[in-house]
Amino acid sequence: MTARTRIERLDEDGLGVAPLGKRQTRVPFTAPGDVVVVNKTRRKKRKLIATEFEVLEPSKMRIEPKCPYFGRCGGCLLQHLPYEEQIRFKEAKLNSILGMNVEVVPSPKIFRHRNRIDIVISTKGIGFRRYGTWWDVVDIEECPVFGPSSQKVLRSVREFIAEEKPTLYEIGKNTGFLRYVVIREGKFTGDLMVNLVTSQGDLPEDFPEYFEYADSIYWSVNRTQSDVSYGDVERFWGKEYITEELDGVRYLIHPNSFFQTNSYQAVNLLKEVAALVDGERVFDLYSGVGTFGIYVAKGGASVEGIEVNPFAVEMARKNAEFNGVEAKFEVGEDRDVKDLSKYDTVIVDPPRGGLHPRLRRRLLRDGPENLIYVSCNPKTLTNDLKELKEGYHVENVRGFDMFPHTPHVEVVVGLRRLKKGTIKLI
Repeated sequence: MTARTRIERLDEDGLGVAPLGKRQTRVPFTAPGDVVVVNKTRRKKRKLIATEFEVLEPSKMRIEPKCPYFGRCGGCLLQHLPYEEQIRFKEAKLNSILGMNVEVVPSPKIFRHRNRIDIVISTKGIGFRRYGTWWDVVDIEECPVFGPSSQKVLRSVREFIAEEKPTLYEIGKNTGFLRYVVIREGKFTGDLMVNLVTSQGDLPEDFPEYFEYADSIYWSVNRTQSDVSYGDVERFWGKEYITEELDGVRYLIHPNSFFQTNSYQAVNLLKEVAALVDGERVFDLYSGVGTFGIYVAKGGASVEGIEVNPFAVEMARKNAEFNGVEAKFEVGEDRDVKDLSKYDTVIVDPPRGGLHPRLRRRLLRDGPENLIYVSCNPKTLTNDLKELKEGYHVENVRGFDMFPHTPHVEVVVGLRRLKKGTIKLI
């Protein structure tokens, strides 16, 4: 098939939407106003996605992408749009999903902002997944959204491969030794970590010499069939942890720690959450490595937190000690949380699936006066808010662009418990 059409708008996933016969077709890497010819499509979840297309007449909205891999790499879908247009898109997306006007705070930086990238090492190439595939890789020399150190590390990886000749991962067959290199950087501290993820096997003893400029060098082994960029730590050289500092609070970062990937915008996110805290006793649910809880505790609150991942709890405790704050973290599941009425404020930062139904019911029954909901998924946030509004009303909602050039956006919602006898407006 070959058909000419015009992009009318972007959908919630950042794909251009255009009429094609009786159907609408999604075209990646396009802008409203682009005239395109679509040569081939595939069906995904009842949607038609263009896989082979050409922009015949570019929209006036378009700008030249900074990254040479744009249009092939699956990382940045919106880099061809001016940043102010990206923010407008995200505000419109949140307004549509949440049914309320939401301001989105722009990221202080839109390049060199990411503090972590996971790079595939495979027979297909060394880089990121090609858009729309799990089996193909776009070979890259550097990543502009991470920064110059990515080029240095990738150069060292290729030098190591050329000289030591290890086998590379065969995607889909689960064969080969080298699988990923994960680069992490403290944007405010300058610390650099390189984590090589391999299958089981032997790593040459001189491996660390290729990355002597890094503060922390790790070798992790993935002993599973899963194509993931983490594993069991086999050995490390240099620092056991690198550090990041966000508005005077320092965090220890381990290869297997989750941490907000945009350090510059994370500062604004933390300040927003702290400003919404009311009272002295704070419960940090889904506490992770203590990112929110420790920042709030640094401001004087007494913080308790729970997290299902034991390793994250261990890191949260280390971070609390590292900063000398009053914050206690325990291993636990959201559905098992008991008495919430003793806290002044509860902070929830759930995974993409949202709150456990049992937790929602418990919040409605004996939750605190003040509830702060941090969400990375506006759709599940909407579902949770529908039920939470039986006992709470929304006082504050704000978006934060943690992920420039992508359709993703973080949201912080401040909720206050309805007083008994309050009539809920529908």
